[in-house]
Amino acid sequence: MTTATLRFRRISPQKMRLVADQIRGLTVDRAMNLLTFSDKKAAGILKKLLESAVANAEHNDGADIDALRITSICVDQGPTLKRMQTRARGRSNRILKRMSRVTMAVTESEK
Repeated sequence: MTTATLRFRRISPQKMRLVADQIRGLTVDRAMNLLTFSDKKAAGILKKLLESAVANAEHNDGADIDALRITSICVDQGPTLKRMQTRARGRSNRILKRMSRVTMAVTESEK
């Protein structure tokens, strides 16, 4: 099992999980195809992470790229930037700018 990790990415974990749930368990070529034609911002981020995981598997473990499958993809919440927005009558609202932390694992499946 080979992993790739993405940390401190400025997109909320809720939005990232929508795309991650679509590609979990798929083969690498099907996942790449799905991510290429998706309109979501998270799709481009996860595509780059998947390319990194495939490169890690090929270089570090000598895996066959055509036999790779996404075994697990975990999206966690990273640190949150806290900002203030001014409102009427001297008040303020808090704005939370969330970050994501993603760990993706790929393994070589037996045919």
